[in-house]
Amino acid sequence: MSILLGGRQDWVDYTGRYVSYNNENKNHTISSRSGNYSTYPGAQQKFTWRAGLIYNFDFGLSPYFSYSTSFIPQTGTDYQGKAFAPLTGSQKEVGLKYKVPGRDILITGAAYDIDENHYLVTDTQHPNSSADAGRVNAKGFEVSANANVTRDIRLIASYSYSEMTYASTNLTSLTQLPDGSYGPSASEKGKYVQGVPRNMFNIFADYRLPNGILPGFSINGGVRFIGFTYNDAVNSFKVPAYHLFDIGMHYDFGHMFPTLRGLQAQLAVSNLTNKYYVTSCAGNSECFIGQGRRAYGNLSYNW
Repeated sequence: MSILLGGRQDWVDYTGRYVSYNNENKNHTISSRSGNYSTYPGAQQKFTWRAGLIYNFDFGLSPYFSYSTSFIPQTGTDYQGKAFAPLTGSQKEVGLKYKVPGRDILITGAAYDIDENHYLVTDTQHPNSSADAGRVNAKGFEVSANANVTRDIRLIASYSYSEMTYASTNLTSLTQLPDGSYGPSASEKGKYVQGVPRNMFNIFADYRLPNGILPGFSINGGVRFIGFTYNDAVNSFKVPAYHLFDIGMHYDFGHMFPTLRGLQAQLAVSNLTNKYYVTSCAGNSECFIGQGRRAYGNLSYNW
């Protein structure tokens, strides 16, 4: 059995200056307000820690558990000039690792529960500012496999599922309708965090060609799947899921020229079918298009 313990102490001290402009009056005249802001009261220092343990069985199975806390200072202010509290959190994780005896195969699985406090989001009433969304919770699990199936075939695969929600917040947002108009206001509490997919999957295989055919050459390919996401903090509509295909090849010069051992050339093509897809949306008026087909190569040398 192995035990891991760690601790960290942070001290934060910063001062900033803000200027805000406003024309919300009957004459629509622009007024400005400026001032200084400093570290959020009571947040100047924080001690965080982590602990974990893992037990290694003789037959290759290793269960583990870990717990950790976090602290990240957040600069800037809300639209009223109030400094943001630091992002603090905690994570619980339990998992299994299995190394198949006598084989180059590793299988892992983990489940986690993460809480983050003072999570910042775009202020829907003041789009140029951020707002404190309170506590966000993420629960999920992931499994992965990394295996040399044979001497010439390597396989990598993983799947993850995550539910990231606004667990405790006082914020509300206007629901957005397909025609571009706005519906009634709704609470963000219990809704899924926008832009975060619940399902992701990928599988990738690499095959080294026999020495009698093309010594030193390998070909590979795989598929990536990204599940649907929501466009805003009240989940007005879904951004569709998408999947992409990738292929590639690489050549090890050392197979033909021993003096060039460690020199490798690689060519890869992502989004092979040049699929048109949307990665995410901000509201119902602004969406981000994914990258089209892309070919790239490189030459590397390891020693």
